[in-house]
Amino acid sequence: MDAPLAGVRVVSIAINLPGPAAVARLARQGASVTTVLPPSGDPMEQYARPYFEELHVGQDVVRIDLKDPAGRAEVDELLAGADIFLTSSRPSALRRLGLDFATVHERHPQVCQVDIVGYPGEAAETPGHDLTYQAGTGMVRDGRMPATLVVDLAGAERAAAEGAAALVQRARTGEGVRREVALSDLAHTMSRPVAHGLTSPGGMLAGDLPVYAVYAAAEGHVALAALEPHFTRSLLAALDLPAEELTTQRLAEVFAGRTASEWEQWATTHDLPLVAVAD
Repeated sequence: MDAPLAGVRVVSIAINLPGPAAVARLARQGASVTTVLPPSGDPMEQYARPYFEELHVGQDVVRIDLKDPAGRAEVDELLAGADIFLTSSRPSALRRLGLDFATVHERHPQVCQVDIVGYPGEAAETPGHDLTYQAGTGMVRDGRMPATLVVDLAGAERAAAEGAAALVQRARTGEGVRREVALSDLAHTMSRPVAHGLTSPGGMLAGDLPVYAVYAAAEGHVALAALEPHFTRSLLAALDLPAEELTTQRLAEVFAGRTASEWEQWATTHDLPLVAVAD
């Protein structure tokens, strides 16, 4: 049960974040993974080495020049025994390397190929990165950089799921299939709370609701998410506050009386969804 993908063999030529995070997920589910890096390596090795190593735990990492016929022959040998092939290059680059699905499928019909692209279909050649996908869907506010690479990581989870779905489809049809993961589609999905006003300024979950907000403590901050009615009732009871005092201003006064870590311990005692905000 802890290794549902035991026996599944994955080959990845995807660098940067979405591909490595996807194969890390597959590896944690029991798949054996061979990650193929170019001779120059993955850019993440340079700017986030610890994260790179975290995403490649338990994998075979090899360096192969895909532009060299001998290198392509090495990859071809890997694909001969593979179940899932993960890529994150533009379609034109894959065609030049002979690693597009049509070519791979002809030589290795058992392989399920998952292609991570920026935009779907005919727009797949359009360049982009997490920042541009977030910016284009309303998730970049007030000129501030995003706090995390949510599109890349959501794309990684989608790619891992599509890989598993492709294996199910192969079990039914007897041959490998191609699945495409467009990061712009993931940006659209991740931005729906913004588009529907939940987290946009003035929205219900944007910080104006007293029971779903961040408050300054005597030291640090706390995040309160007592959204459901039973949590709200428990919060009022634990703080000994009447319902009419459930305002942002009143809660700010209350939370200012203890440190964030003290409030977190208090919340654990009272079974309330409140944590200290991590630095």
